[in-house]
Amino acid sequence: MLRIAVPNKGALAEPASQMLAEAGYRQRTDSRELVLVDADNDTEFFFLRPRDIAIYVGSGRLDVGITGEDLLLDSGAPAQAILPLGFAASTFRFAGLAGVSTSVEQLEGKRVATAYPGVVAAHLAEHGVRAEVIRLDGAVETAVRLDVADVIADVVSTGTTLRNAGLEIFGEPLLTSQAVLIRRQDAPTTPRVEQLTRRLQGVIIARQYVLMDYDIINDLVEKAVAITPGIESPTVSPLHERGWSAVRSMVKRKETNAIMDQLWDLGARGIIVTDIHACRL
Repeated sequence: MLRIAVPNKGALAEPASQMLAEAGYRQRTDSRELVLVDADNDTEFFFLRPRDIAIYVGSGRLDVGITGEDLLLDSGAPAQAILPLGFAASTFRFAGLAGVSTSVEQLEGKRVATAYPGVVAAHLAEHGVRAEVIRLDGAVETAVRLDVADVIADVVSTGTTLRNAGLEIFGEPLLTSQAVLIRRQDAPTTPRVEQLTRRLQGVIIARQYVLMDYDIINDLVEKAVAITPGIESPTVSPLHERGWSAVRSMVKRKETNAIMDQLWDLGARGIIVTDIHACRL
């Protein structure tokens, strides 16, 4: 039986469960449920704190898990990412009072407060900087005002929270993170893990693409196909009306309307767009 760790709460929880459901796995209907058996897929799900998932997977007690790349690196567990999942993106930056620091090298001997000490310590070591890393759980932006730290390292989206605390971002990002599928380092690949990976890859592709169908006169098929080349090649079929063909192709979801405009201007008609719920490529 395949044993999978899934985030129990937080920003990772709902997107992870939704992706697994789209991949054909049963998911819980009660948030208090901590263990779920999907007999049809011979899979058991364990709903855990996101910070703990890398530890369980790294220990070999669970086969794979879904967690943040930042949490994986921060844990120091012997686990590795095997598939980026494309959600829960985050960026880690340094911030401090104006003029305190402008680069990571200027953090030598300073105090750095963060909720991700493993990530910060590794980044500082990579740059040969020795600084005191102070671990805090949440609201690290107040650490400078209360003189617990000289600077902070935290997740930054718009930077509004930091500006409201009188802090400025400096230096390059420490880390750009997203949700990842992980497994223990050097663990052998199994058919069930490969199946899970293929299914999740199918969901990722299905979210990025749509199917586009349209009719075009035969003389313009080559020009139309150049607009919609598809993943490998579009399907072109003759229509009952002589001189016309039907074309079906996968196109990027975000480019859908621009492509429809190009096809219409070329002379395509009957343009239809259909969502893709799952695929294997």
